[in-house]
Amino acid sequence: MDTTPAPESLPPSLAFLKWLVIVLMVTMIVGVITVVGLLVTRMPGASTEPLLPSEIKLLNGATAVAVTMHADWIAVVTSDNHIQIFNHDGSLRQELEIMSVAE
Repeated sequence: MDTTPAPESLPPSLAFLKWLVIVLMVTMIVGVITVVGLLVTRMPGASTEPLLPSEIKLLNGATAVAVTMHADWIAVVTSDNHIQIFNHDGSLRQELEIMSVAE
């Protein structure tokens, strides 16, 4: 004699909820894979390094405080309140003096 009870099935509403969760999980997995794939394939030049000159000589022995780059130039903010703008070959393009505004 087998006294083991027969396995009961889930109530219909709970079985429906189980399938909804499974469909949601599969949808989220496909969505994450799609987003990662699009980010990897649609980022043009994200892995390329910026074009930097081998050396930049600051005028008047100034020291750099901040540097920013553009596709055509490199700007260096110096400790003596100047902005020096260089071409990518290291030649000076322009120098600007930062004037403080009187309060």
